[in-house]
Amino acid sequence: MTHFRTTRLLMAGAAFVALSGEAFAAIDGQDLLAKINAAYASGSGVLKAESIEVNGNDVVLKGTTFTATGPNEKSVMLGNLTLQDVTQEDGGAYHIDRIEFPEVNVTEEKSSFNVKDLYLAGVVVPGSTAGEGLSSMMMYEEAHSGPITVTNDGKQVFAISEASGTMALSDDESSLSFEGSVTGITADLTSVEDPKSKDAINALGLQTVNGEISVSGNWEPASGTINLEDYTLDFADVGSLSLSFALSGYTMELVKQLQETARTMQADPNNEQAQQAAGIAMFGLMQQMSFQSAQISFEDAGITKRGLDYAGKQQGSDGEQMAQMVKGMLPILLAQAKLGALQNEVSEAVNAFIDDPKNLTVTAEPDKAVPFPMIMGAAMGAPESVPGLLGVSVTANEE
Repeated sequence: MTHFRTTRLLMAGAAFVALSGEAFAAIDGQDLLAKINAAYASGSGVLKAESIEVNGNDVVLKGTTFTATGPNEKSVMLGNLTLQDVTQEDGGAYHIDRIEFPEVNVTEEKSSFNVKDLYLAGVVVPGSTAGEGLSSMMMYEEAHSGPITVTNDGKQVFAISEASGTMALSDDESSLSFEGSVTGITADLTSVEDPKSKDAINALGLQTVNGEISVSGNWEPASGTINLEDYTLDFADVGSLSLSFALSGYTMELVKQLQETARTMQADPNNEQAQQAAGIAMFGLMQQMSFQSAQISFEDAGITKRGLDYAGKQQGSDGEQMAQMVKGMLPILLAQAKLGALQNEVSEAVNAFIDDPKNLTVTAEPDKAVPFPMIMGAAMGAPESVPGLLGVSVTANEE
């Protein structure tokens, strides 16, 4: 009985090892690096490693450098990168739980650049980039950077507290949502030496600028609909500038065609004819897209009045007189812009904003998507028809 049990256990163990051999197979570090570069080829960059070491499910890329290819090709030393908990999935794809980057310190003459706490989490490296779906793209769940500082002559002139971005696939993997933020932005402009620039900075109260940036949106590769729901730059005592737009036709096929054209342009940057041909090709590709909607809005936090005061002083007057001057010149400028029926609406909104700077919003929302070629044709043949074609409206000081 004991012999029978032992034999059965050995056979069961052998079967388990045979069935699960693929799961416990050693990670091929060279294959992983090759697929990372294949996926990143669209970004015109190459990651190189002096050697690759595999420790269980961790892959260490030793002595790595990243080279951004193009006319101003430059390599950045990254040191040793540890790719933690790497697993190979169906179709040859890889999943990397976390990639931590060493601290970056770059010094050139009197300037230095430092970045800490850099990492990527939930990285998926595609087995092949030949597909048309999101599975052919390298993606990550989170990208993160800790403090970033730039110093000049030992003085900090720019800093960021934290930057992060996330991506998420829908349950059916048909769309991708994204969001990100940059917080604790600080710029010290007191070191500017040019007298005119320094005078403007002081008059506008921009000696120190503090703010943050946020972005969110989604993309459906099949339909090519990309929706930038919000892109906001918000700076204290200056204002908040927000942008949103929606386009269709931005399919995976178009993305790859645009990337290939961009690589062609970068491959021979000094050949003017080749550059022109590639530019025309890219221009043609962009015509596959259609415009759905857009909005840009500015919410004032004091910069408008300071700007009018400064401009007035330059003209030997004051802010109030400058405001009246702008309002008087506006109809002439708008007439030259050929805005058609929109001219009066723009004039009323801008005048209201100048009198009481709160917010100013420009919205474009046509009844249905408008192909880019139609917009370009209208702009060249009848520019006054473009606002009506795109459903443009302008408002000021809305609650």
